[in-house]
Amino acid sequence: MQSTRNVEIWVGIFVALGIAALLMLSMKVSNLGNLFAKQGYTITAQFGNIGGLKVKSPVKISGVLVGRVTNISFDNEYYQAIITMNIESEYNKIPIDVSASILTAGLLGEQYIGLDTNGGDEFLVDGDEIDPGLTQSAVIVEKLISKFLYNMASKAKNN
Repeated sequence: MQSTRNVEIWVGIFVALGIAALLMLSMKVSNLGNLFAKQGYTITAQFGNIGGLKVKSPVKISGVLVGRVTNISFDNEYYQAIITMNIESEYNKIPIDVSASILTAGLLGEQYIGLDTNGGDEFLVDGDEIDPGLTQSAVIVEKLISKFLYNMASKAKNN
């Protein structure tokens, strides 16, 4: 009787740990782990294609999380995606000539914005926009594959 009770307790503990692990994994994948983000300042950037970038996606410099995407909208005049980012206030020395790229990380293909600094003397402040000439859109794998297949087919046709 006592050994059955011990087995039931251990099974219960194991199931509870499994549920907790699944909950933590789902929070990590959906970026809901940072509901209480620190206050900071807002900057915007324009991209031709954002791929699978989502609100709450990370913004990183040299792999360090410095902020999150807070809004994604569309500019009807220039047909560009406008990304609004909240940068934490402790990272207030990002040069104004920073470049922004949409990159992919991890096995799940999470996309994030990577900022590359160029070492200027002036810094971004609340409401600034990254120069559109310094932004790089997301790489769409399907487009790369279709271009490769088209080129292979045209080479085979010419031979």
